Parts: sequence; structure tokens; C-alpha cells
Amino acid sequence: MLNGLWLGFFVIAALSALGRWLLGGDANVFAAMVESLFAMAKLSVDVMILLFGTLTLWLGFLRIAEKAGLVDVLARLLSPLFRRLMPDVPAGHPALGLITLNFTANALGLDNAATPIGLKAMRALQELNPLPHTASNAQILFLVLNASSLTLLPVSIFMYRAQQGASDPTLVFLPILIATTASTPAGFLSVAAVQRLKLRDPVVLAWLAGGALLLGALMATLAGMSAAALAALSSLLGNLVLFGLILLFLLFGALRRVPVYESFVEGAKEGFEVARNLLPYLVVMLCAVGVLRASGALDVALNSLRALVEIAGLDSRFVDAMPTALVKPFSGSSARAMLIETMKTTGVDSFPSLLAATVQGSTETTFYVLAVYFGAVDIQRARHAVGCALLADAAGVLASIAVCYWFFA
Repeated sequence: MLNGLWLGFFVIAALSALGRWLLGGDANVFAAMVESLFAMAKLSVDVMILLFGTLTLWLGFLRIAEKAGLVDVLARLLSPLFRRLMPDVPAGHPALGLITLNFTANALGLDNAATPIGLKAMRALQELNPLPHTASNAQILFLVLNASSLTLLPVSIFMYRAQQGASDPTLVFLPILIATTASTPAGFLSVAAVQRLKLRDPVVLAWLAGGALLLGALMATLAGMSAAALAALSSLLGNLVLFGLILLFLLFGALRRVPVYESFVEGAKEGFEVARNLLPYLVVMLCAVGVLRASGALDVALNSLRALVEIAGLDSRFVDAMPTALVKPFSGSSARAMLIETMKTTGVDSFPSLLAATVQGSTETTFYVLAVYFGAVDIQRARHAVGCALLADAAGVLASIAVCYWFFA
């Protein structure tokens, strides 16, 4: 899939450049494309400089949380809920613990831990699957919730905004949080409707009611606030939550007698390795997106969409953020490249850049998740997994647009 997507960027760019040369007489387009290749390669390295520091710092603190057992504590808290949402999984089955650990790790931003735990959970669910090549109800619910972007602390988004010179990288914290509360429930409720899950169970109702009350309280607090006040509150909460979590990890580790310094260094070393391995992916995708922009193909597509939106009488400022939204279901690296390119082109704190960052933080690489998780257990028939996951993505994008107009317009 990624091979076709990446090759397609270059083929479309080539066709667009040929059109500009043969029909428009613009022979400079090829020089612009070559220049863009080198410029984007340099930008990739610039991004990596901050990425090294950010991942090293963050994974160091997260390793303290892992060793202190904080993830296990959260797993025990969530386990009763997942036992009821997956009635085909016997009580006490290892899959339930793995599923809870996976979601907890995702929520804390422990991507490195979340993926291997998630694959173990999928294999454990496969042991209970009576049709080995067809996704079971439990596997579909697990995958759709994974594909609905459960991360509540988007540190990577803050990092990309900081690298591009944002005066306040955490400005998008609240918009991402609100948009995520649209994508995850949309995915969950769609699966619940298809599978006819019993949502009237007291434990399920307690979780749903608690989430609804928290969201309602948040919306009531934000209602009537000006755009400037909303932005200021988002900045304050983003920085408070980020530093508060770091302090929680350190204090929890100290109470559990975890050697916090040594644990931090251990995690930091892993962060350095992860960052180093990301450089080729940044280069390959940023260069492809840069060529697409320099050829004029991306501008043609965006201008066409903008014209249709304006004909419908709608505000078209969101259009420049749509490349991130359109490629996110297929490739996280492509969406990341689109986000960085949007920030570089329109300005890091422009409306399109803020919207693109919110979309990036509240949606997931649906087809990649499908391929990895189902591919790991040789699932060939996904049933309603794709439709429900894409519905969650659509809800996240629409919520991102709405909340960014609310906060930043």
C-alpha cells in the first residue's frame, strides 16, 4: 500500500509538471521540483534534531512509569469494562489483560509498548476465534478502538509544532482532546450497534455516563469563551497536564522504590534509537510531498476543492489542512509529512496548520492498523471492521474542523 502511495506522489507530480511545461510553458517547474527534494531532505534533518531530544526525554520518563507499575494499575481499573464489552472472551482470559494494557499504553503515549502488547492481544483473541480467517467480534472491537486514536497526550504533535517555531506548541491540546472524544465514541458505538452489545450493563453505563459527564462539564466550561480565552486555556491545560504527568511518573516511581535516574537513562537510550530509525521515513515522505507541491499538483487539487466549498457557500480556510486528513488513514508517515509541509507553507500558527495538527492528533492510520493487526493472525475477512474504523476517522476529521473553527476562527 505504501509503495503505491509513495510512487503515486511522484507519478502525479511528473504528470502535473509535464502539463505545466507543455501547456503552460513553465520550464522552471522541474528546477523547482529538484530544489524541493533537497530542501525537504534538509527539513527532515532539522525535524530529527528536535525529535532526538523529545523522544529521548519522553521515553525516559515513560520507562519510569512502566517500571513503577503505573500501566498495570490503569489496566486493573479498565479490565472490568472490557470484560463486558467482549462477552465471547472468558473472564480471566489473558487477552483481557493484554487489551487493557494496550489501551492504557496508547492513552499514555507509550507507542513502543502499545504495538507489541496489541499484537499479543490479537493473537490471544485468535485462540478463541472459531473461524480463523474471519475476524471475531472481539477482534473487531479491539481493532476499531485502536484505529480511533486513543492517545490523550499528543507529545509528537507538540514536538512538530515546536520544531517549526510555534510560540506555544501545546496550543492544540484541548482541540485534539475534544476531537478525540468524537472519533473514539463514533467507532465504539458503530461496533456496538452492529454487534448488538449490551450497553445497559451497570459497569458499561457507569463508564459511558462518567465520560458523558466529563465531556458535558468541559463543554459547559468552554461555552461562551472567546477564541483568545479558549486558546489560552488550551495552552495552560496542555502544559499543566504534560508537566503534571511527568511529576506523577517521578513521584509514583519514587514511592515504588524505582531507581528513577537509571530507569530514565534506560528509556532515553531507547528513545534515541527510535528517533534514529525514523529519519529514513521522514526523508522519503517529506521529499515526495515536496515534489507534489512544487509540481503544482497539490495546489490544483486544493484549489478545486476550495472552489467547490465556496460554491456551496461555506468557509474554505479548512481546505489547506485536508491533505493531512486524506492520507492519514493510509500512512502515518505521509500524514506527518503533510502536516509539516502545511506548517512550513502556511505558517505554524495559521488556521490550516492548527487544523492539520488537530486532525493528526485525533485520527489514526486505519489501513495500516488493519494490515498489521489482522495480518499478524492471518485474518482475511475483516467484516465490519473497515467501515466502523473509517467512520471513526470521519468523525475525528469533522470534529477537528468544527472545534478549530470554535477555538481559532
